[in-house]
Amino acid sequence: MPTIKYLSHSCFTVETGGKTLIIDPFFSGNPKAPAGWQEIKPDYVLLTHGHGDHLGDGLEIAKKSNATIIAPNELAVYCENKGATVHPMHIGGAHDFDFGRVKLTIAHHGSAAGPGPHGWEYTGNPCGFLIMAEGKTLYHAGDTGLFYDMKLIGEMNPVDVALLPIGDNFTMGVTDAIKAVELMRPKQVVPMHFDTWEIIHADPKEFAEGAAKHGAKVTVLGIGETLSY
Repeated sequence: MPTIKYLSHSCFTVETGGKTLIIDPFFSGNPKAPAGWQEIKPDYVLLTHGHGDHLGDGLEIAKKSNATIIAPNELAVYCENKGATVHPMHIGGAHDFDFGRVKLTIAHHGSAAGPGPHGWEYTGNPCGFLIMAEGKTLYHAGDTGLFYDMKLIGEMNPVDVALLPIGDNFTMGVTDAIKAVELMRPKQVVPMHFDTWEIIHADPKEFAEGAAKHGAKVTVLGIGETLSY
């Protein structure tokens, strides 16, 4: 049975198929970062886009753990050029790994690394991830606004657990995230990307009440809490 652990912001570990995955590991500069994150040693690092609160500590963790980074092609190449082992992918593509299958979805957002000494560096398009393992499907939406193809994602890949941003300002807010649940019809939902800073403050209880009207079970995970599905 796959298990996710919430590590603040949009970061989760996924234990499945005998492997450990970590998605968007943003800890340095994160006021909600859990203690002991430096000890995390995943087999794979999944990155939705190049912004600092998602690429985060991904390079450091991947190189220290000899983990493979799975990311959209341009972001993967960016990481490879910095010494990481990568598996490049792109929107709509899927690949079978030793833990299960990963497919990239669209996400309506930006993607650039930096700013550094040369400004922002292009890292391609942002994405979401469908992770299919042990007969279950997990959807990590990444940073995104609402889009109608969420209905298609749910129809083609019945989602057991959806990880959806609710913090507004940079991503969907509560109202749009509830609409995403209506479109996608996942069995369970976990809200993310909220309350890291005041600018993305949101009420997860309001989201849970709205999402429940569309038949989804909502679990609001505290930092360090887990959910098996």
